[in-house]
Amino acid sequence: MKKTLIIDKEMKKLWPTVRVGCLQYKVKVEKKNEELWKYLKKDIFKKVKDEIFDYGVNEIPNIKESRAAYKAFGKDPSRYRVSSEALIRRIGQGKGLYEVNTVVDVNNLISIESGFSVGSYDASNIEDELVFRVGKEGETYKGIGKEEIRIDCLPVLADAKGAIGSSTSDSERAMITENAEEVLTLIYSFSQNQDLEHALENGKKYLEQYAGAEEIQSWIVE
Repeated sequence: MKKTLIIDKEMKKLWPTVRVGCLQYKVKVEKKNEELWKYLKKDIFKKVKDEIFDYGVNEIPNIKESRAAYKAFGKDPSRYRVSSEALIRRIGQGKGLYEVNTVVDVNNLISIESGFSVGSYDASNIEDELVFRVGKEGETYKGIGKEEIRIDCLPVLADAKGAIGSSTSDSERAMITENAEEVLTLIYSFSQNQDLEHALENGKKYLEQYAGAEEIQSWIVE
């Protein structure tokens, strides 16, 4: 069943240009796709280093706007980095990326290529109705491979059971493992441009090519 997502009115008031690109699909999650890693290492890592050289990380398109949105929500973007910035900084420092699985690796490819934060969630572990909102005071969850993360004032994805993820770091509840059969991938945009449409198009292509995604539904929430 297709998930529904709304953007909270209070978030829209603070940052009117927020939009979310959505991809929902069936998939058999594998450990690794060699062709994807060849593409990342040969083309994408070099492109990212060139962008850092041209702009500086904080000024890279779509990271710049995400940082400004974090400030508007009341979060320091230098302490709580948008996930695309954290990934790009790792590449700039020569640390590369973690190999996780085919879905998460494609998730990271979309993110570093576009500058947008991208989150992928096991559809079986989230409710059908979702909301993208600003984290509430005192709100936390257990991050993937981390302790409790404070998510107050961060852009947060939630359902009726509570917060699932954010554009900084996702929770363990809906993390992608090799047991996932249906996935919802969200591209979080705080920019006033057409880059989200391109990222969604490329994301669909990469998920088919490198993760074997099928029956992909694609839409944008504004």
